[in-house]
Amino acid sequence: MLSGRWAGFLVQNIIIEQPYRFVEPCHGRFWPAVLYRLVPRYLESNYGLQQVECVGAERLRQSLAAGHGILLAPNHCRPCDPQLLGVLANEARCYFFLMASWHLFMQSRLQTWLLRHAGGFSVYREGMDRAALKAAIDVLESAERPLVVFPEGIVSRTNDVLSPLMEGTAFIARSAAKKRLKAAPGAKVVIHPVALNYFFCGDIQASVQPVLDAIEMRLSWRPQRELPLIERLYKLGKALLSLKEIEYLGQPQSGEIGERLGRLIDHILVPLEKEWCGGKREANVVARVKQLRAAILPDMAAGEVSEEERSRRWRQLADLYLAQQLDFYRPDYVRLRPTPERILETVERFEEDLTDQARIHRPMRARIEVGEAIEVNPERERGAAVDPAMQKLEESLRAMLSRNAEQGTQPLELQGVPPAAAVAVAPIPSGERVG
Repeated sequence: MLSGRWAGFLVQNIIIEQPYRFVEPCHGRFWPAVLYRLVPRYLESNYGLQQVECVGAERLRQSLAAGHGILLAPNHCRPCDPQLLGVLANEARCYFFLMASWHLFMQSRLQTWLLRHAGGFSVYREGMDRAALKAAIDVLESAERPLVVFPEGIVSRTNDVLSPLMEGTAFIARSAAKKRLKAAPGAKVVIHPVALNYFFCGDIQASVQPVLDAIEMRLSWRPQRELPLIERLYKLGKALLSLKEIEYLGQPQSGEIGERLGRLIDHILVPLEKEWCGGKREANVVARVKQLRAAILPDMAAGEVSEEERSRRWRQLADLYLAQQLDFYRPDYVRLRPTPERILETVERFEEDLTDQARIHRPMRARIEVGEAIEVNPERERGAAVDPAMQKLEESLRAMLSRNAEQGTQPLELQGVPPAAAVAVAPIPSGERVG
């Protein structure tokens, strides 16, 4: 969970207080060929991924051979997802263009160079980015390369659960389909859902124990090693959530974890929505936070606020970040299926929200599955509450993620872990060898 010190630091890493400038991708083929070859070694050395299995790459190759405009829509559960897709690109023998948050291009010149030459271009998450939309539509219209868009819009750290999808994905695909059809009768745009699943292959208790020790000592506790692993997570999670409730609500709250989370998130967001948006307008928390950032940031980026007002808005942005992180802690995530992956993701989120870094746990393996192509209708169906292509995409992704998770690592109680480990965690913020 974010401390006051870390909140501002984290937000300033993902929000850039200056006018947005679109960053174009490079279209050459030499550097992608070089960089994509380095992906397997990079994944192993930086993320502990020792095996990656690709399933369904032939579906992507079929769409390439047919000359379709191709949009790849993966789930986004880990920071290394974009690099992992390089393995799919190697398997399909093609290169990708990829929409990436603008803040990633503002970290260093080297990172900007790498992103652009690997096919990345910027998108401004805090407002309407017409340049990025045009670039994405042009890529699909020309069918120069497949375009990667992460429809969840943010890293979730939920390996087998899909977050709500952003509607911008459908707008891009439909706009491109309309332009392609106009330019060449019969030309199509298709969406391929891509399921990314990760599996931990080591001793989960030995791997996460040093992290839990460090967090407990940060709370001035002695390490709680005598507790079963999941009971230990539950106790630690309740403590962290209670600390945030004391900070924002004055005292720890009663009720179910989901109720407490919702109450704390609304306590943070509702007053800001009244100030900046005239009230709540969006349904899910990620969309609510995005709308608020879009209202708060423009004057700051233009340098049109006083220093006192600037400080006030940075505090508000830090609160928005906290609300968004709280929303990704799912009350029953570990209780329903206490797999090593779900436990690891919870511990990683604890550590990342406290320190802005999550250490690498080895060994890991990953599975990439490409789903069947979904043809995009250039015209949106009248009266449809949900875009049919987005509905098919969501259903396909959920099914693949769930199926792959079931085929992966077994829950701990099936591996001989004592039944006491089945306590719910309080939610706080044949493969080819790689390398």
